[in-house]
Amino acid sequence: MANFMIRFLICNVFISGIIGILLIAKRIFKNNLSSRMQYNLWFLLLGLLAVPFIPFRLIGFPQIFSWLGSLRSSPASGTATAMGEAVGIHPTGNTDWMNDFALSVNSETPSIAGYILLGIWTVGIFAMIILVIKSSLRLRNLEKSALPLQNPEVRRLYHRCLEEMGIHRNIPVYSTAFLKSPIIVGLLKPCIYLPIHLISDYNESDMRYMLLHELQHYKHKDAVASYLMNLAGVIYWFNPLVWYALKEMRNDREVACDTSVLKMLEEDAYEDYGNTLINFAEKVSLTPFPFAAGLGGNMEQMKRRIINIASYEKPTFMKRIKGMTAFMLTAVLLLGFAPFISTYAADGSHYQWDSSSENVSYVDLSTYFGEYEGSFVLYDLENDAWSIHDKEHATLRVAPNSTYKIYDALFGLEEDIIIPENSFIAWNGETYPFEAWNADQTLQSAMNSSVNWYFESVDEQLGAANISNYIQEIGYGNENISGDFSTYWMESSLKISPIEQVELLTQL
Repeated sequence: MANFMIRFLICNVFISGIIGILLIAKRIFKNNLSSRMQYNLWFLLLGLLAVPFIPFRLIGFPQIFSWLGSLRSSPASGTATAMGEAVGIHPTGNTDWMNDFALSVNSETPSIAGYILLGIWTVGIFAMIILVIKSSLRLRNLEKSALPLQNPEVRRLYHRCLEEMGIHRNIPVYSTAFLKSPIIVGLLKPCIYLPIHLISDYNESDMRYMLLHELQHYKHKDAVASYLMNLAGVIYWFNPLVWYALKEMRNDREVACDTSVLKMLEEDAYEDYGNTLINFAEKVSLTPFPFAAGLGGNMEQMKRRIINIASYEKPTFMKRIKGMTAFMLTAVLLLGFAPFISTYAADGSHYQWDSSSENVSYVDLSTYFGEYEGSFVLYDLENDAWSIHDKEHATLRVAPNSTYKIYDALFGLEEDIIIPENSFIAWNGETYPFEAWNADQTLQSAMNSSVNWYFESVDEQLGAANISNYIQEIGYGNENISGDFSTYWMESSLKISPIEQVELLTQL
């Protein structure tokens, strides 16, 4: 979880950039996108906010984004430097570290900074939950104090509004003295609450517009959006751009509802609807309750809504086509960023092994490992049974090092770079730290002495495209060869877990 927190914060950098792109796209396509389409674009953002918590393998994005994992590689690490010495990059230095078929172990210690950030994030979430609960209790008190609507004129008008909008559900209406503006609350059992002062100062035209507005919230399922926005606000409480985006989404929701009401009205009634907002501008206010949608808003929002009403024209067929095109372009652009904000895509450090259908027994071999951290994986092919010590490390993806040479040789044979009858590659004369390496090689001798330069030569002739295709075809680990092409399998970008190694050998 500590490492997740670090990656989650990195994801928030991408998310902040995506919000900026979304705002720019909305401005560019402002004249093409309808109010409802502008509001619906925010749902794409809500979906992207969920991406960091979804396993990358379930999303199914192309491996083109696998280079993200290499950003977290550390080419300056001690092991990588030593490996470079072994292949002749730096021929001097201590080579005692060299072990032919390298056994990778995880020496990484948990990040203290990650745990601190995790603690702060958790405390913030609890604080936000307390605020939401507090607001929910205020809403509950409002519901308890409210009375069923008694005014016969308002009731008759309300039922006419239901018929006008084609809503067959009888949504309860209540009156209350504890609100300044109407609101609709509830996901499964929606209710409309009207302030008593609006009922006592009854004006049929104004009341009709307000009821139509609240019913538009119901018709477009804005209660669901309210829940999602509140959830996003709780999880991303620390990101000011997310909060700004949620505020803009609420503003766009009200503008979209206004536009939906205008579509129902005759053109000469647009001004009256705008005047309703102006007349009640001092009375209406932002609702202090979560999961509620209403006519109210702050003065800046009111100004924006009135400008929208004043400039509203019913869309032509061509404008709807342009709007749909602009919406699709923006949606494709935003969804294309999903892999960049997936913490699992950026990490991929563990193999998501589904062992539920496997015959697995876990053994404790810690006394054999002593002070070293690592795993032991034994697969009984005949009985289809696994024996595993330390599943955490058995699923941890590490550099394959010399174990990769099995597959590298097969790729070379498949492409006829080398053939069984002639696998000879001449030594280039460079001095290496192992005497056996300083000679011409065949596949058999290169395998016997684990000669790195032989397989690097095979790679050069294969080319990155062929290697990438073969690695993806057999599903080799994280399938990432974005590191230095000469050393991508030696403590670099390509990584595979012990369990995956066994599965590949079984398939082979």
